[in-house]
Amino acid sequence: MSGDPELPDTPAEVDAAFRTMRRIALTYFVVFLAVVASFPVLTVTLDWWTESRLLGDLSPAFLAASVGLYVVFAVIGVAAATLSSSVESRMLGGTTAEDPDPEEP
Repeated sequence: MSGDPELPDTPAEVDAAFRTMRRIALTYFVVFLAVVASFPVLTVTLDWWTESRLLGDLSPAFLAASVGLYVVFAVIGVAAATLSSSVESRMLGGTTAEDPDPEEP
């Protein structure tokens, strides 16, 4: 840190960042719901989803629920956290009092 004083974020900047973060959260929540809702749909519509066997005596439904969901949830969590951190760092903070105004000639 160079000791330069930082300018506080304006209420409009904070509001814009909040709206963007809320949109990101809702998007990933919809993805989460779609993944979770697909399991009952697959179970009702596809017989092979529960009746066939892949590894030993394990059905595709069991394997997807026991391993696949954890992987998908981890990927969704990491993606949401990474995107949120990136958006927050771009939209908030980082402006010092000595930064030149981009609109000045």
